[in-house]
Amino acid sequence: MQKLKARDIMTRPVVSARENASARDVAMQLLCGLYSGMPVTNQKGEVTGVITEHDLLKAVKGGKELVRVTAGDIMTRDVITVSADTPIDKVAEILMDKNIIRVPVTQDGKLTGVVSRCDILRSYMEPEFITHL
Repeated sequence: MQKLKARDIMTRPVVSARENASARDVAMQLLCGLYSGMPVTNQKGEVTGVITEHDLLKAVKGGKELVRVTAGDIMTRDVITVSADTPIDKVAEILMDKNIIRVPVTQDGKLTGVVSRCDILRSYMEPEFITHL
């Protein structure tokens, strides 16, 4: 198995939202960036949740106006994170077991990157990341 860590393949800089950001602004950021979700952080840069298209649609369907609610109001708070030192085989296991697309990477409690399923798959496909036994 590969010896790569989350830090080796994570995407950075991270597109994220602050808890107090307007849900409408987050929706626009997702649409413009072609993302389906992003981490949400507090003032200290700590991950406090994730906000996805699902969260936004749920809010709209529930009668909320996105301009009147914040990311913190509608985000998913039960967020899974990994450390920068987590081996990518463990990250892949988490993504598959929890059926999630991406996981925030933290170091010293701060958001430093994101690893997605695509990042992991790419690491297995790119020659410079392939290890030979």
